Amino acid sequence: MAYENNDKQKESVYSKRIRAGKRRTYFFDVRETRGNDFYLTITESRKRFDSDGYDRHKIFVYKEDFNKFIKALNEAVEYVKTDLMPDFDFDAFNHEYPEDNEGGYIAENAEIVTPTVTVTEPIVSAVPSANSIEEVDKW
Repeated sequence: MAYENNDKQKESVYSKRIRAGKRRTYFFDVRETRGNDFYLTITESRKRFDSDGYDRHKIFVYKEDFNKFIKALNEAVEYVKTDLMPDFDFDAFNHEYPEDNEGGYIAENAEIVTPTVTVTEPIVSAVPSANSIEEVDKW
């Protein structure tokens, strides 16, 4: 968890921002504890409809829960993709929302150059086993 140290909140040692539309952004931040340990915060930030502010929701994931968290997340996503919505094209949403220099969005007809990335091996296995759902319920 984040804590105050002389009125300064502990800074992230790593941060990844994911734009998810015009009003929603996810932040994945790695932070350090007082004991030189690390944890992950996942923040959803949504622009309010009726004001200039943002609603933020945050969860904390600690190192001892990383593997269980990733496994459960992957199983839940795969369940939606394979059992609940097998005909839905989830890849249609694999796009970024680039910003201009003033924090606004670049027009859709603007030319955007996207770098090519080659993945040689999967980062996280997303194939649930028959017993995995029972294991998740034990947590």
